[in-house]
Amino acid sequence: MTQPFLPGATIGILGSGQLGRMLAIAARRYGYGVQVLSPDLNSPAGQVADREWGSQYSDIDRLKDFVRRVDVVTLEFENVPVETLNVLEKFVPVRPGPIVLETAQNRLKEKRGMRAFGLPTANFIEVNSAEELKEGLSRFGQQGIIKTASWGYDGKGQQRLSPGDVIETVWQGFAGQPAILEQLVDFECELSVIAARNPQGEILCYEPILNEHSHHILDVSTSPSSRFSPAMVQRAQEIARTVVESLDVVGVLCVELFLTRSGDLLINEIAPRTHNSGHLTIEAHETSQFEQQLRAICGLPLGSVRQRSPAAMANLLGDLWVDGQTPDWTAALKTPGANLHLYGKPAARPGRKMGHLTCLAESPEKAESLARSVRQQMIPRSASPQS
Repeated sequence: MTQPFLPGATIGILGSGQLGRMLAIAARRYGYGVQVLSPDLNSPAGQVADREWGSQYSDIDRLKDFVRRVDVVTLEFENVPVETLNVLEKFVPVRPGPIVLETAQNRLKEKRGMRAFGLPTANFIEVNSAEELKEGLSRFGQQGIIKTASWGYDGKGQQRLSPGDVIETVWQGFAGQPAILEQLVDFECELSVIAARNPQGEILCYEPILNEHSHHILDVSTSPSSRFSPAMVQRAQEIARTVVESLDVVGVLCVELFLTRSGDLLINEIAPRTHNSGHLTIEAHETSQFEQQLRAICGLPLGSVRQRSPAAMANLLGDLWVDGQTPDWTAALKTPGANLHLYGKPAARPGRKMGHLTCLAESPEKAESLARSVRQQMIPRSASPQS
């Protein structure tokens, strides 16, 4: 039986953004040490860690120094070379491991993997030339979404195609790298399911979270949702359970899904880590996704996923900072049920996630309305509203 890493052990985190920051805070609560490694310094996670290693992921000597000072390693984002995990895994457990990361990093491997597990995805084809792109579009009614196979997030590395687009011009932006063309999905909404699995094989899934996007970036997440029937909730959790079991995940993984207008669920993508939509679990659930990640990678019993209150999370992007003006934080601080989280990032830029706001209320609809209203009140007078 795998021996657990008990409080007092040291957690190593690859990546140092806000997800690492909130994991580090959860680890601190239980008395764990935390060290983070990424190319950045004064990072969101580094600000609350015992040590911040400013290192390239390919620096083998630095990786070996880092791994000698930690007991277990986990991920806070997936844009880490698989070879980095292969190096670290020779010394300590890496959770989740290289196979999970490699699958999540490549959309072709990911979708083929999901299909191999018997799980539903949108129709897709591999694209390596303008001619293959044209052929794929002819199969999909001259519409689709072309995406780079690797290294895309928040809408980057993808483009929607419609009749009349000049395919040769489109392909120039993707040539030289593997790509995937996905058939458009007539979906009603997007949802996410966060699942956790520990080394003993225990699995727990949170209820699906309803997600709304703006400019390809997650804007507002709400849980629970009246749009999800009990049967659909069960099916979504079964899909997430199948993914973590099939990939032998140890840690936390998020499955993003489309609910089609015909009532089917299709996997959009997976993320081998905590997820933006799950931030509301900090206040709304008995165990947050970050504490759950800590429990899973350390081999501890998983925590209850019972939701204590309806909740909505609204992202706070750099767009709120206008002409050097700081958002009005008092709008959140004076509002009952509103919870403000800021990530300690030094510079605000449009589209950059600077923090989030979670609001609790007696119903999901009221929580969402409150989150949007409070965020609106934060905007400096000269700013245009954030959706």
